[in-house]
Amino acid sequence: GWMAGQPIESREPPKNIYQNLFFYGRCAMSLALLCLSFAVTFVAIFERKTTVWESVPPVASVVIFFLLMGCIGILEGSQIAYFAVVKMQKSEQGQDGSMGYFAKKSARILFSNNNHNLAAFLVGRQLCVVSCMFFIARITAVKLEPDDDNIFGVPDWMQSIFNTGLLGAVIVAVVASVSWRLLASAFPIVFFKNPLAYVFLRLCLILEMTGILHGAWVIAFVIKKVTGVKRDEFYIGTAEERAAESMEDDNGRAAGHLIAALDVGDNPPIQSFDGMDDEEDTQDPDAEAGCPTNAFPIDCSK
Repeated sequence: GWMAGQPIESREPPKNIYQNLFFYGRCAMSLALLCLSFAVTFVAIFERKTTVWESVPPVASVVIFFLLMGCIGILEGSQIAYFAVVKMQKSEQGQDGSMGYFAKKSARILFSNNNHNLAAFLVGRQLCVVSCMFFIARITAVKLEPDDDNIFGVPDWMQSIFNTGLLGAVIVAVVASVSWRLLASAFPIVFFKNPLAYVFLRLCLILEMTGILHGAWVIAFVIKKVTGVKRDEFYIGTAEERAAESMEDDNGRAAGHLIAALDVGDNPPIQSFDGMDDEEDTQDPDAEAGCPTNAFPIDCSK
């Protein structure tokens, strides 16, 4: 919440003392493990006990390490944000420019052509993340020569755990992945209109065009045919239809009819809330006073 500049409001009831101890105890354990992972990794980098190339100086390794984690974080957060925005109505996606230039460009790229570019982004994003992971693994993987001392003088069994690269994976999971996903799930619009997210969107689409991971399209098609899965819109309708149903429920009319299969983003919005304030301003003053407005006029002054 602090990074997004917005408060986080929880809908859960207040925790009792035992729940707080259990929760914050796990947080402390995780932070302790994260600090240990950073300490071991930095010592290994500056003592040149990692698998990084000899020509890369330690300071450059640290800078590249954090830059690559930042790239992964933006990609992770963008994925969560895009899946949150795709379920919104068109009037809420920023395609009209109401949320800024980059939100408008991102929406028009992602949600056109039956959302094909959203799927293409996922393919390119995975290739980009795997590439970042490869270089991070080279930087953080601990490798000792036969005559090297163990890091921090730990026993051999603990050093063997350090040598597995597990500590680097902990850093990437906590700092570069999960934290950004949690932030994006709470504030998807912040990521959606971010210019860096737009730059990475373009980069991922270019990587997808290379065709390196196009086998995923074939496998996904086979799985779809075998399982017979359908789009969510087949069961719950589009965001515009759900908004229309909500309005029908509020007005006392029948709702809940079966929704046929639809393609996301092809149809214009059925219901938009942008003009509701104008409609309220133009209501009949007699209706506001509680007078019936039907075909049989009644003098309300009596």
